[in-house]
Amino acid sequence: MTVPILALSPFIQDIFQFELVFTGDTIVLFLLSTFVYFYGGYPFLKGFFYEIKDNNVGMMTLISVAISAAYFYSSAVVIGLEGMDFFWELATLIDIMLLGHWIEMRSVVGASRALEELVKIMPSEAHLIKDGQTFDVKVDALKPGDKVLVKPGEKIPVDGAVIEGETNVNESMLTGESKPVSKRVGDDVIGGSINGEGSISLEVRKIGSETYLNQVVELVRQAQESKSKTQDLADRAARVLTIIALSIGAVTFVAWLYFIEDSAFAVERAVTVMVISCPHALGLAVPLVVAVSTSLAAKAGLLVRDRSAFEKGKDLQAVVFDKTGTLTEGRFGVTDIIPLADLDENEILRMTASLEENSEHPIAAGILSSSREKGVELDHIHEFKAIPGKGIEGRVQGKRWMVASPGYLRESKIDINDEKLDRLARQGKTVVFLLEENKPVGAVALADIIRNESREAIDELKSMNIKCIMLTGDNRFVAEWVAKDLGLDDFFAEVLPHQKAEVIKKIQNNYIVAMVGDGVNDAPALVQADLGIAIGAGTDVAVESAGIVLVRNDPRDVTSIVRLSKKTSTKMFQNLIWATGYNAFAIPLAAGILYSYGILLSPAIGAIFMSASTVIVSINAKLLKM
Repeated sequence: MTVPILALSPFIQDIFQFELVFTGDTIVLFLLSTFVYFYGGYPFLKGFFYEIKDNNVGMMTLISVAISAAYFYSSAVVIGLEGMDFFWELATLIDIMLLGHWIEMRSVVGASRALEELVKIMPSEAHLIKDGQTFDVKVDALKPGDKVLVKPGEKIPVDGAVIEGETNVNESMLTGESKPVSKRVGDDVIGGSINGEGSISLEVRKIGSETYLNQVVELVRQAQESKSKTQDLADRAARVLTIIALSIGAVTFVAWLYFIEDSAFAVERAVTVMVISCPHALGLAVPLVVAVSTSLAAKAGLLVRDRSAFEKGKDLQAVVFDKTGTLTEGRFGVTDIIPLADLDENEILRMTASLEENSEHPIAAGILSSSREKGVELDHIHEFKAIPGKGIEGRVQGKRWMVASPGYLRESKIDINDEKLDRLARQGKTVVFLLEENKPVGAVALADIIRNESREAIDELKSMNIKCIMLTGDNRFVAEWVAKDLGLDDFFAEVLPHQKAEVIKKIQNNYIVAMVGDGVNDAPALVQADLGIAIGAGTDVAVESAGIVLVRNDPRDVTSIVRLSKKTSTKMFQNLIWATGYNAFAIPLAAGILYSYGILLSPAIGAIFMSASTVIVSINAKLLKM
């Protein structure tokens, strides 16, 4: 409708030097403009109604007042009021506002639906195993306890546990883990991840809204809807801007009417002020950044539950880590091998692991695990014998070998003077000795293995000037060893679960604190901290005590949270500064402050500038992905 409106407008005809005049042309122009006002302006008029109803004046009020002033003034001119209509400006204004509104909504909805698109990649069918046969059924028909076959290369249809077979699974689209994850019997798998080269059978554990993917989508929805401090600031700024714009619009109208006594010009100035000051960019500044950042985070396995807590990540001064299962792997493993005779470290590990292969002791499990990681081939043991409380023994190539405890050496009055062994004892490590024909030839020290990722995380946090502290219920010797090995700034040892929150309180006297723990026995401390981060939640994303849930058991993700929080806040404030700065510059210009210099903005040009600011804010938010 805008094309014939432009063609019938006298102002446009004068500019382009043509004439289109016929009987009733003004009535046709009025009818076409009425359609554009009520139909094209409907989204804004409807928004204005709800803003007034909710007593929350905002951008829709500004737009509605601007287009209504233009329409009703021009309609009065048609009826007989002296002046010049600007229906063409009304139509182009609504067109441009609708274009800006469409761009805004498309950006917000597109970002918000990014995760929901993951749900669409879920396979619709599964191979149900029943009575020894396989049937293809709809995924919706599966129930917890059902058994499902997943063939090589297929997407895993549900959350479940492996009951048969081995494979590698690509979980990168769900948890951000770049490398395929090895899965064996008993391991959990996530629906939507991609099976590797092996065929596996699963037992269905979760369906529907309980599945990992659906919980992630729900968490992201809640996070995007939750108000943050920056969002509150933007909302307040938008309301203030609306009041200022309406006030300046009224003053502009009265002032121009008084000075030049041209009602059409006065209305045009007032309309331009209100159009150019529409806080679309301001209203979009924060929500779009929120939508983009929460989607990015969730795709990387960083699930934001509380926006206000997430924003505190940019201000963190200290991060407190739980030890077991967070900085360490939560399992026994070999940390040191000390030769006491002619055997080298590999030979000591090989003989120790060979003897321990038949033992069910946790120490044996740690030694065997370390030997498998290093690819050590084991010897066959003859005459294996376990000696309760003392160790194990057996024969290899006719010689008697033994893995003995320190107690056995004391009983047998075997003295070993070695500074390294004394140091290991002070670190609280468990030490066992390898004996050949009752002569000590080597020692193996075991402890809860420190994650390699922990060192990277600590180094990066310290490079950001963030203090790194450990909180553990373990003994002081072990805690001191871990703290020194990782280069922590401080540690608290022998702290019981119910005492952890009190320690966090003390640390908060000096720092803004994040607590990183497993979300179970660390729950009170997670709640007490300024930012609670539950790490290694896996498929159990509903960790109520934490503001952020990390799917992977990787402390490096803590640094990712800090970086993302800083970048997200930077983008928010960049957008807020642009939106408010733009209006501070544009409103006086729209009011006609430079009229004497020949600089004047029409309502349509004002709408173009307003839409441009919206696009700039949208692009800036999208750049967060880079």
